[in-house]
Amino acid sequence: MADDQEKDLQKFLKNVDEITNLIQEMNSEDPVVQEKAVRKTEERLLFTEEDQEEDRCRTTLNKTMISPPQAPPKDADEINSALKEKGNEAFVRGDYEAAILCYSEGLEKLKDVKVLYTNRAQAYIKLGDYEKALVDCDWALKCDEKCIKAYFHMGKAHLALKNYSVSRECFQKILEINPQLQKQVKDYLNQVDLREKADLQEKEAHELLDSGKDTAVTTKNLLETLSKPDHNLLFYAGGIEILTEMMKDCTERTLFRTHNGFSIITGNENIKRCFSTAEKGTVEETVCVCVLRLWQAVCSGNEENQRLLVMCPDMGRLLPSLLASEALPVRQQSLALVLQLAQMENGRSLVISHLDLTRLVEGLVSFLEFSDKNANSAMGLLTDLALEKRFQVWFQTSFPGVLPALTGVLKRDPKVTNTSALSQCIAIMGNLSAEAATQRQMSASEEFGDACLGLMASCEEDVDLLRDVLYALLGLMMNLCLRSPFFSEVWAMEVSRRCTSLLNSQDGGILTRAAGVLSRTLSSSLPIIEEAVGAGVVKKMIKFLKMGGQNASRYAIKILAVCTNTCHEAREEVIRLDKKFSVLLTLLSSEDEILVVNAAFCLGNCMEVPQVATSLLKTDIVQVLLKLAGSDARNAALQLNAGIALAKLCTAEPRYAGVARAVTAHSRQARASRGTMLWLGLCHTEPGEGGAPGALVSSVQTGVGPQ
Repeated sequence: MADDQEKDLQKFLKNVDEITNLIQEMNSEDPVVQEKAVRKTEERLLFTEEDQEEDRCRTTLNKTMISPPQAPPKDADEINSALKEKGNEAFVRGDYEAAILCYSEGLEKLKDVKVLYTNRAQAYIKLGDYEKALVDCDWALKCDEKCIKAYFHMGKAHLALKNYSVSRECFQKILEINPQLQKQVKDYLNQVDLREKADLQEKEAHELLDSGKDTAVTTKNLLETLSKPDHNLLFYAGGIEILTEMMKDCTERTLFRTHNGFSIITGNENIKRCFSTAEKGTVEETVCVCVLRLWQAVCSGNEENQRLLVMCPDMGRLLPSLLASEALPVRQQSLALVLQLAQMENGRSLVISHLDLTRLVEGLVSFLEFSDKNANSAMGLLTDLALEKRFQVWFQTSFPGVLPALTGVLKRDPKVTNTSALSQCIAIMGNLSAEAATQRQMSASEEFGDACLGLMASCEEDVDLLRDVLYALLGLMMNLCLRSPFFSEVWAMEVSRRCTSLLNSQDGGILTRAAGVLSRTLSSSLPIIEEAVGAGVVKKMIKFLKMGGQNASRYAIKILAVCTNTCHEAREEVIRLDKKFSVLLTLLSSEDEILVVNAAFCLGNCMEVPQVATSLLKTDIVQVLLKLAGSDARNAALQLNAGIALAKLCTAEPRYAGVARAVTAHSRQARASRGTMLWLGLCHTEPGEGGAPGALVSSVQTGVGPQ
C-alpha cells in the first residue's frame, strides 16, 4: 500500500513533460487558458492511482485505534466511488464547496477511506480553511500512517498558517517514507525557508515603520504619490529614481513589497504605455530604464520580491520581450534584471516557470550582434538555464517555436559576430541535441541543416580566427548525424567532403571532431566512401591510430571499418599502410571494446584480399582472434566479429585451421561463444575447391558492422 502512495505523489511531481505543458498554459495571455491550467494541475494531484485502488483500513469511533482491513459491502463501495467521482468533478470545476459535500457524504458511508480525507483536505486548502484540512490529514494518517498525500497537504496547510517548523517536519516525513522524493522534498522545504524569511522581513519592516524612521515613511509616501494617475512621465521617472536610491537594505525592499509597490508600478497606466510603445521616445525610454533599475534594486537579495515581480500580470511576456527592444538602454537593463533573477537556483526556477521562454531565448540570442560583454552575459545565462532539467524538457516540447531563432543564429556571419558568444550559443544547441527527441526535430528541418552547412563553409575560410565556432559546430553536427537518414544524401556528401578537408588541420580538437562527423556520414552512400578514400582518408586514419587518443582512435577505426566494408581500394590501402597489421593487432588488445569490435571487423574485411592471410602465418593472429572469440565480453559483437575474422582467415589460408584446432585443444579460454562456434564449424567442414572450406565462405563475409 505504501508503494502505491509513493507512486501517487511521484506521478504528480515527476511527470515532467505534462507539467511543462501546464507551465506553458499557465503563462498564456488568455486568462481562461491560465485558469484551466491551474485546475489541470490540481486535477493531477487529485486523480491518482491511489484513488483508483482505494486501499482501506478500518478506524474505530474513538479515533485512537485502527483495526485490520476489512472488505466493504459492494453497495457501499459503489456509493463511495460514485460520490468520490462526483466530488472530483466538482473540484476540477473549481466548486470546492460542492466537492467537500460529496467527500463528506462518502465519509458518512465509509469512515475509513483515506483518499476521501486527503481530497477533502485539498478542497479545504483551496478555500483557506487550513484547520479543517489538518483534521482530515490526521484522519488519513490514522487510516495509513505512511500516507504521503496526507503529509503533503499537512505541510501546505501549516505553511499557510505560518507554522514553519511543523511544515518542515511534514515534508521531511515524506522523505523518511520515500527517500527517492528527495528532489521534490527539497523544493518544498526551500519554499518553507523562503516564506519564513519573508515573514521575518515583514515583521522587521513594520517595526521600522512604526518607529517613525524617515526612510520607511518616505517609501510609503512615495508609493502613495506614484499611485496617482494625474502626473506627467518625467514626474514618475523622478519619483522612481528617488525610490530606487532608497532601496539600500532588506527592510526598505520589504516595505516596498508590503505597501503594494509592485502593483502600484506595474498597474500605472502611464508607465504601462511606456513599456508597450514599440518606438520609444527619450522620455518613454527614460521611464522604462528607471523602472527596470528599480526592479533590480528591490529584488537584490530578496527572494520574495523576485517571486512577486515575475508573477506580476503580463510580466512573463513583457520582460523577455524587452530583451529585444529597439532601445539599447532598455535591452541592457532588462538583461541585467534577468541575470539578477537567475543567479540562484530558486530564481532560475522562477524564470523557467513564469517567463515566456520562447521570447526569452529569442531575446537572449539577439545579443549576439553585440561585441561587448552583454553578448557573453546573455549566453552565460542561456547556458545556466539549459542545464536545468525543466528547461530541457520545455526545449523538447517547444522546439518548433524556438527553431527560427536557432536557425538564425547559425545563419549569422561569424566574422561580424561576437565569436566567443556565438560558439557558446552553438555549444548550448549541441548539448541540448544530445537528447534523441531534440535530434529528431533538428534533423527534420532542412533549413536548420543547410544553416549548419553554410556556417561550416564560412568557418573554413578562416579556421584560425573562427576555431571555437567551428569546434562547437562540429559537436552539434556530430549529434545531428546520429539520426539516420540525414537531411539528404547531398547534404551528407557535402559534410563529408568538408570534414575530409578539415583532416588537414593542425588543430587536434578540430581534427578529432571532423573525424567524428565523418565516421557518421560516410555510410550514407558508396559514392561518399569512394570520394573520401580517393582523398586519402585511409592514410590519415592510420596516422590517427598510430598517434593514439581514445576518441580519435574510435572515430578513425570506425571510418576504416566503414570504408573497408564496401570499398576494395580501402582494403588494399590498409594492407599497404599497416604492414603485418601491426596497428590493427595493437587495437585488438585494447581494453576499449568498441575499438576491438571495429578493429576485428576491419581485419575481417581485409582478409578478403588475396594473399593477405598467407603473409600473416608467422604472427600470433590466430591466438589473438581465438581469445577474443571465446571471451566473455559485454559486447557480443566483439566475439562475433573476432570469430568471423578468424573464419575468413582460415578460409583464405587452410593452414590456419590446424593451428586454431591445436590452440583450442590446449586452451581453456576458447569458450562456446557464438564466434568460437562459427570458426569451429568452419574447421569441420569439408574443404572446397583449392583446399579452402568453401561451404562456409558465404556465411562469414559479414560481421556486426561499425559501431
